[in-house]
Amino acid sequence: MKAIVYHTYGSPDVLQLQEVEKPTPKDNEVLIKVQAASVNAADWHLMRADPFLVRLEMGLLKPKNQILGADIAGWVEAVGSDVKEFQPGDAVFGDLSACGRGGFAEYVCAPEEALVLKPANLTFEEAAAVPLAAVTALQGVRDKGQIQAGQKVLINGASGGVGTFAVQIAKWFGAEVTAVCSTSKADMVRSLGADHVIDYTKVDFTQNGHRYDLIIATNGYHPILDYKRALTPEGTYVTTGGSMTQFYQSIFLGPLISMTGSNSMRNLLAKPNKNDLTFIKELLETGKVTPVIDKSYPFSEIPDAIRYLEEGHARGKVVITY
Repeated sequence: MKAIVYHTYGSPDVLQLQEVEKPTPKDNEVLIKVQAASVNAADWHLMRADPFLVRLEMGLLKPKNQILGADIAGWVEAVGSDVKEFQPGDAVFGDLSACGRGGFAEYVCAPEEALVLKPANLTFEEAAAVPLAAVTALQGVRDKGQIQAGQKVLINGASGGVGTFAVQIAKWFGAEVTAVCSTSKADMVRSLGADHVIDYTKVDFTQNGHRYDLIIATNGYHPILDYKRALTPEGTYVTTGGSMTQFYQSIFLGPLISMTGSNSMRNLLAKPNKNDLTFIKELLETGKVTPVIDKSYPFSEIPDAIRYLEEGHARGKVVITY
């Protein structure tokens, strides 16, 4: 089978289209003929080993798992002897980031726990855009953010992969949502249900005097104390992305701020969760949540797709067609 493989860390130039052996499912695994995938920030972080700590998990000198790609959608071709939920011919989607990835290939094996039946009202491309970003948004808004109906919620980075889902999920929970994005993306985030839109090229939401019960930071950078200033006295801040400085501040300074005041400053490292993906599936089936796709690239152009995502200006998700 064909796969996009990398043997060393570096730029998208290290990604190569190669012939590799087709995998065989273990007893608890499903063999999937991939129809679509999507690109996530994690793909280029792992590809570049940036931050350096990535190497502790992925391999110090070179990657142990040489095929990237977490979000996939496709047909079940074969199942292992212990698989109960799926059978050949089922259309499935899922997040493989907890089981070695490997989605940037024509076939991939995954444990059934990583997969859910694809919503019938979504194409494979739309389904592939969902798992990692939507579950991250759900865990940030519902679990870390502990959202309540009627709260004022701000999504920083509302036009990105996680952000577009966070806006819709927060609205579903009954929040008043303010979306932060650039000028060209304002109409798009309004179409997702945002009540208010702040153009970050014109207004700094941390300086305009407004306060929010919950801030979800999925992109960009503001000092953590600026985020704190934009919170209500008992408000919560959750970071799920953005610059590495923002990430490290949430890890090291967030707990200190939380201990010394009434605000809660949290960091989210989302984990694949079948129940959460099933929850998202139900929202997709009822039209409460819709994936936003910016660009679609053919399988052979995955390096270009990652280059585009690295630029940081994608509207929603970047998908791969097979």
